[in-house]
Amino acid sequence: MLQAWLDGAFVPMSDAKISAFDAGFQHGIGLFETMAARHGRIFRGLEHMERMSESARMLGLSDSLRAEALVDAAEATLAENSLEHARVRITLTGGDMNLLARTAAEVQHDPTILIHVQPPTPYPQILFDQGIGVRVADAQLNVADPFASHKTLWYWPRLHALQRAAAAGMQEALWFDVTRALACACVSNVFLVKGGALITPVARGEEPKETPLRSPVLPGITRAAIMVLAEESGITVRRERIEIEAVLQADEVFLTNSSWHVLPVVSLEQRTIGKGTPGEVTRTLRAALLERIDRETVKALG
Repeated sequence: MLQAWLDGAFVPMSDAKISAFDAGFQHGIGLFETMAARHGRIFRGLEHMERMSESARMLGLSDSLRAEALVDAAEATLAENSLEHARVRITLTGGDMNLLARTAAEVQHDPTILIHVQPPTPYPQILFDQGIGVRVADAQLNVADPFASHKTLWYWPRLHALQRAAAAGMQEALWFDVTRALACACVSNVFLVKGGALITPVARGEEPKETPLRSPVLPGITRAAIMVLAEESGITVRRERIEIEAVLQADEVFLTNSSWHVLPVVSLEQRTIGKGTPGEVTRTLRAALLERIDRETVKALG
């Protein structure tokens, strides 16, 4: 039976339970990170945990998280379950938080931290060989929402959009913000290839100083790795505002996250993107990323 790490102790997954008064259950207050492990090590685990810690501070959830300790706990959970290759999830909630508290003493609480691992999600190879179709999400992201660019537990809108996409025979949905700029997909970051350049929406922390608007885009860890790999390959990388016409006119489009890594997009609803097949840049960057993941996780063993 798989073991979970719950608030500092290993427990069987069937016993990994939280209080009915936990703020994550009561109010959806919390954050999460999903990571890929290879060779018993998490790819860019420290970057994931630093992002979670930053979000916890910015959103007022906790200012006491230690990123290195969280990585150690996650990799100890891998070892406890004897998993070399795995999908790793860390969930951080507000714990038994009384949001109606009137005094500072009543507000004091310890966050709940749950880590669980499982075998990697098996994606059919045909998705990478032939690419996927996407639709436009019905809702829009709010550039004034300070929570939009963080991985909070409020994921219902994203999952609902994924369900709508699946019902239409597509695998993902693209989210635009209220200014009609492309932001992301439901569970991934978005890249376009045009004229040999790699283009992606501006993420949180990358906004131009002169703009009063905050980006609703999560600064993805896989996204960052892809941009570095592209630059190492001599590909120009640009972060900029992207509207739907640019998506339709792109030579290539692909999505990134820690689970499928790089996933080609070949159509947007009824419109074909590029040649309708995964492009050379997409295939090259996917191969480079898989090689980098393997190299970094093997090196960590030494």
